[in-house]
Amino acid sequence: MPDTLPADSVGLVETQFLTVKETLTLDCGRSLPEFTLAYETYGTLNADKSNAILICHALSGDQHVAGYNSMEERKPGWWDNCIGPGKPFDTDRFFIVCPNNLGGCKGSSGPNTLNPKTGKPYGPDFPLVTVRDWVNSQTYLADSLGIQQWAALIGGSLGGMQVMQWAIDYPERLRHALVIAATPKLTAQNIAFNEVARQAIFSDPDFHAGRYYEHNTIPRQGLMLARMLGHITYLSDDAMREKFGRDLREGKLNFGFDVEFQVESYLRYQGKSFVDRFDANTYLLMTKVLDYFDPALQFNHDLSLAFENTDANFLVISFTGDWRFTPARSREIVRALIAANKKVNYAEIEAELGHDAFLTPIAEYHGVLNAYMDTIEI
Repeated sequence: MPDTLPADSVGLVETQFLTVKETLTLDCGRSLPEFTLAYETYGTLNADKSNAILICHALSGDQHVAGYNSMEERKPGWWDNCIGPGKPFDTDRFFIVCPNNLGGCKGSSGPNTLNPKTGKPYGPDFPLVTVRDWVNSQTYLADSLGIQQWAALIGGSLGGMQVMQWAIDYPERLRHALVIAATPKLTAQNIAFNEVARQAIFSDPDFHAGRYYEHNTIPRQGLMLARMLGHITYLSDDAMREKFGRDLREGKLNFGFDVEFQVESYLRYQGKSFVDRFDANTYLLMTKVLDYFDPALQFNHDLSLAFENTDANFLVISFTGDWRFTPARSREIVRALIAANKKVNYAEIEAELGHDAFLTPIAEYHGVLNAYMDTIEI
């Protein structure tokens, strides 16, 4: 953590917890007799509670979206460049809430938390969930905070899918929906990437059918490979070429199978660091949530019908270098909203960084966010 906090930082923040002692029925047919959501908040809720924003995180995200949890923390939350005084999601105007999704591994009920029936970690017994299940669980958080209607819901990637589901299932509970670098459903190629990642974890001898907690180990190699594969899909070819090219780590070929190219070193570092901060069972669960998302499925595969009862104003943003969730998929969302006669703004940002561009402080991108957020009345 820096010695002096920047003026636009939300500063030190603490994770809070909401435990719901009510049964949550899930899409898979199972239910949770009770559940806990970990969350953080930033800014101040105004008197009529009209300035609240919900941030929905992506696959490997969590509730720590801005600021610092301790003086020892080296980096701020994962979207700190967007959240704080004077930033696009301005905490001088808005009260911002970000939960760790159900099934996560940062304090919300999930595979690495205790099953109240057994007193042991859920592990693979934690039920598979859907984006709709997440949205339903998040309504309890909104109710606990006294928020009947969000000023806006904001999310990138898998977070953007949650925003769409909120708008579809609870149209009266949000005024604005910001869907960033998202897709209305995964392509076969994206499902394939997720399956390879899962197989890497399943094949690790330390996986123990998901009960590795009981063996006091983790499927380190499998999770590392899954993350390395995922990270390749988050970056564009141009971004990797500019960052690494064909640079050699030692300036020469060693004619072996250890790290020789800088990109190999980078991927191994990303994989190893991920293992230390994420849970393999949660990774498996999150990839299935991605695979299952398809809000048009219940509307005869017509996305415009899915959006027919939504009331929110939409902002949809895509990035030219995002080949995992391409701009074409965002335009598909926009066309469906137009067909449903909804208010929608669309921006396609020139950025060759890949899917992770939505996390970076690109000037044009932040300009679009600032301009749109200025239109939100509170």
